[in-house]
Parts: sequence; structure tokens; C-alpha cells
Amino acid sequence: MSGVVVFGTGFGCVTHVRALRAAGFDVVALVGQDPDKTAARAALFDIPVALTSVEEALAIDGVDAVTIATPPHTHAAIALAAIAAGKHLICEKPFARDAAEGRAVLAAAVAAGVVHLLGCEFRWDAGQALLAQAVQGGVIGEPRMATVLLHVPLLADPAAEVPAWWADVDQGGGWMAAHGSQIIDQIRCTLGEFDRVSASLPHIAARGMTADDAFLVHFTMRSGAVGVLQSTSGDWGPPIVVTRVVGSTGTAWIEGVGSTVKVADHTGTRTLPVPDDLPTGAAPPLPDGLVTTAYERMISHGMDLGPYTRLAEVLRCRMEGRPDPAGPTAATFVDGVRDIAVLDAVRRSAAEGVTVVVDDGLG
Repeated sequence: MSGVVVFGTGFGCVTHVRALRAAGFDVVALVGQDPDKTAARAALFDIPVALTSVEEALAIDGVDAVTIATPPHTHAAIALAAIAAGKHLICEKPFARDAAEGRAVLAAAVAAGVVHLLGCEFRWDAGQALLAQAVQGGVIGEPRMATVLLHVPLLADPAAEVPAWWADVDQGGGWMAAHGSQIIDQIRCTLGEFDRVSASLPHIAARGMTADDAFLVHFTMRSGAVGVLQSTSGDWGPPIVVTRVVGSTGTAWIEGVGSTVKVADHTGTRTLPVPDDLPTGAAPPLPDGLVTTAYERMISHGMDLGPYTRLAEVLRCRMEGRPDPAGPTAATFVDGVRDIAVLDAVRRSAAEGVTVVVDDGLG
């Protein structure tokens, strides 16, 4: 059984540890910043070793891989250390502070010959995966327009507690990095590559944070399809969830949050069957006392455990030289660079008030 070290005591414990074990890995150590919290979380999840040192963790015998779920501004440094030690890895998105740093991490991973995967687990979310398959398969003809909306009240209350890094734009915090990076990857899986964006990154909730808690992005894809991404974690009202693609011969959409995808065209409206290779089961409950803050509630919904287990299974298959499991293709650091290039363009557009062409520098 391959040994793995998990970096990060939040999402790393809530999702990484459980998904890795479900995929057949032995989680041998947990690494965090605070020694007391790290030890407590390691005990809660029956992880034998708790550390605060990257170097000590990478030197543990029998460790073949790492997963990284630390604050975004630390991702690249930990990834580079793991790559230098010859470890395979999954890193959360965004996996670098900008596309230039991402290209450097990608180059190091390629040169070292290690498996490098990005934490875009929702590629295996049944609804998102089925929608992408339908659009890519021509079910609605040529895709022309997309709308993705998510308004939730998670951080509307100024007293809602989040980690200091999450509130700090310089540390990679905010709603665009946390949720927008996932949506960017979803759009790329569904519609191809981005061409240009025009964006705003407002602050909605009355809280003292430099990072955004909302985003509004008008985008044009290389295919010519256009769309809007709009989301905030600071809406006091009832949630709004829309994921919809309009094509030349029909429309496809996800019913709220879940695995139900519908298509409407000249023949009427129908529900698409969910393939057997997509996970749809509920996650088991977390240990008592783990979830206490607004941020912890935000990352502990459980919808990502099944998809993340599939991502961990891909990691294991590639480490062992076996074919990937059936289903969507996993995101690698190549996708990471392309996703971050869109984030870079969004941030520049919001700062300068201009439309920005997306350039990932990969050719």
C-alpha cells in the first residue's frame, strides 16, 4: 500500500484523508502550521504522525505521494519541495499564485517524471460531468451561451469566521480563488478554452477583508461561445443555483445541485441518464466536534468526497502504471496553468476595468 502525506488540516482532513483511504492509500502523516491543532486533527482521523515541517514529512520512509490543501500562496513552494523529493502529488487549485509560477511548477514536475494532478474533483461530480459530456457530445448542437450563477449566504454575516489567509488577497484568499477556480475548470471542460474576459470582483458583506467575496465575469470562449459567471458567498437571501448552456439546437442544464441534467429541444424536455461510472452516493458523517466555524461548514458539505475519491484513484492508477478508471479525465498541472491564466485575466480586468485576453503561455 502506497504511503501518502497530507498537507493541510482543514480540507486536507475533511476530504483528502477520507478520499485517499477510500482509494487504497495509507495516510502516514498530517502536516499543518499549528502543532497543537495538527496533533489534535491527526488523532481525530487516526493519522499516526503529526508534523509542522515539510522537510521532515518528505523524509518519512515509505511515502510515495503527497496531497496539498494548504493556503494557496504556499502551494507552489510545497509542491516544488515534494517534486524535488520525487513524490507524486495532488495539489489544490489554484496551485500557484499566478500563471508564471504555475508554469515553473509544471516544468519541475515534468522534468522529475512525477504524477501531477490538480484538485478539480468536481470533474467527477455527476451533474457537472454529465452536462459536459452532453455539450461536448453535440446534444444541444453548437454551444452558444452559458450561464453559471451561485448565490449563497455562507459568509453574509460579518461575524462568520474564516481563516486569516482566506480573507487576504495577498495570500490567495477570496471567493474567486476558492469557488471561481472550480467553475473556470468546469467551463473549460464543457466549452473549451477561454479567449477573453471582462470582470468585477466586488465586496458584498460588511467585513474587513481584502479578498473578494463575489465575482461577475463576462467571458468569450475561443469557439465563440459567450457566457456569464456570477457568484457570491455574501447573499442573505435564499440560494440561487443555475448552470445552463444554450446551443444551436437545444438547451442543457443541471437541476440545482445534484446529478439531474435535463435537455430541451424541438422534441421536448428529457432527463439524461447518469452513467454508472459517476459517483452519486452521500458522504459518511465527519467526526463530532470537527466543524465549528463558517469556513469549516463551507468545506464540509460532503458533496466532493465521492468525486475526490475518483481523483485519488486516478493518482494511484498512474503511480502504478495502470489505465485510468472509466470516466472524466483528471486535471493535471497543465490544466492548472490554464485555469490560473483565466484567474489572472479576471483579476487584471477587475483592477483595470478593461477586457483582457487570456494567455496561459503554453502555446
